[in-house]
Amino acid sequence: MPASAHTGLGIKVVTLATPKDPNSISLENLSIASGNSGSPRASLSSRDTSSTTTFNPPDSMSSADTTTPRGSLTLLDEQGTPTALINAEELTAFRTALATNALLKKRQSVHDVTVFGAGKQAYWHVRLAMLLRGDEIHHMNIINRSFDRARELIMRLWNPLPGNENYENPLGHKYYSKTKSSIITPQSPEYQRLLKEQVRSANVIFCTTPSTEPLFPASYLTNPGGRHKGRYIGLVGSYKPHTIEVHPDVLRAAVAPHNEHRHHHKHQKEGGVIVVDSVEACLQEAGEVIQAKLKPDQVVELGELIMLRRDAEQRAKDRKDPSDDAKGVQVQESEGLKEWLTKGNVIYKSVGLGLMDVVVGGELVRLAREMGIGTTIENF
Repeated sequence: MPASAHTGLGIKVVTLATPKDPNSISLENLSIASGNSGSPRASLSSRDTSSTTTFNPPDSMSSADTTTPRGSLTLLDEQGTPTALINAEELTAFRTALATNALLKKRQSVHDVTVFGAGKQAYWHVRLAMLLRGDEIHHMNIINRSFDRARELIMRLWNPLPGNENYENPLGHKYYSKTKSSIITPQSPEYQRLLKEQVRSANVIFCTTPSTEPLFPASYLTNPGGRHKGRYIGLVGSYKPHTIEVHPDVLRAAVAPHNEHRHHHKHQKEGGVIVVDSVEACLQEAGEVIQAKLKPDQVVELGELIMLRRDAEQRAKDRKDPSDDAKGVQVQESEGLKEWLTKGNVIYKSVGLGLMDVVVGGELVRLAREMGIGTTIENF
C-alpha cells in the first residue's frame, strides 16, 4: 500500500486474516449439521413475542480473530532513500485510534465507554480515550468472548511496559481514581441483559472486531428508548464488504431526514451523514456503508469536518460585527454542526488510509530520534 505526504513516501506491506465470508463456498459452509460447531452462531429473532429478544455474539468476537495487520511500513525521503522501518501491527492500531479519538475530544459527555473487542485496536482506542478524557470517564466496559484477553487489555493499561522499571504511566492517577472497569463475556448468565444495558448506557461505543454479523441488535439504538441520548460510535474493525459490526439500520437511522416536530419522544440530533476516513474507500470496502446502501452525499470525510471547523473559527475571529445579517446563515450552520458533533449521534467509520501511516509513522520516527530510542543502521 504506497502513499505519499509532503514529508516523503511510504510503502506498507501487510498480511490480513480475512474474516470468513458466509456467502463463500468452503467445506465448512457445505456442512448442513447444526450441532457440530464449537461456538454459537449469532441469532437475532424478529418474531413479535412477549419474551425478550435472544442475541448471541458473532463468531468473529472470538479472541483468535484480529483486525490488526502484520507486516511493516517502510518510510522513504523525497529522493526515495529508505529512512525508517516500522512494525505495522502496532502502528496501524495506534493511527486508527488517533483518528477515531479526534472526534471524541469534542464530545460533551464521555462518562460511559463500551468497547467491543480486546485486541490492539481496542487497547489503543481505550488508552487514547483515557489520555484525552480520563478524568471524565467513569465506566469502561469491555465486551469480548475471551475474559482473559479482556483482562490482559486492562492490565496493560495499568502497566504498558512491565519490564521497564523507569517507565512512568501517563495515565497515572487518572485511571485509578474514577474509572471503573468491567468485563462482559457471552458466558455470563445475564449476558443478554448486560449487553443491552451497556450499549444503551454508553456515551461512546468503540467496535474493534472483524465481525461478519452485528454485535448487538439495531433496536438497542434505533427505538425510542435507545435514542434518548446522543452517542459517538467508532466502527474500525470491519474492513471488507461482508464484514459488519452494527446493523445497517443503525446507519440508515443516522442519515434519515428527521423532522423535529413530528417526534413525540425525546431524541438526539442526527447529522444526516456518516463520518468516514475516506469516502471512496468506505463506499467500496466498508460493509456497514455498503449494506446500508448509503450514497456519496450521505457520508463526509473526517478531514472535511476539521477544515469546516477551522474555517468557522477563522470567520468568527475575522468577523467585526457579530450581528452581520449577511453571515447569519453561516453562523447558524456552524452552530448546528457544533451541536451535532458535541451532543448528537455521530458515527465514524474507518477502513484505513495509507496517508495516515506515512504521517504518523514519520512523527513516531521523529520522536524516537529526539528520545534516542530505536535502532539506527549506519550507511544503510
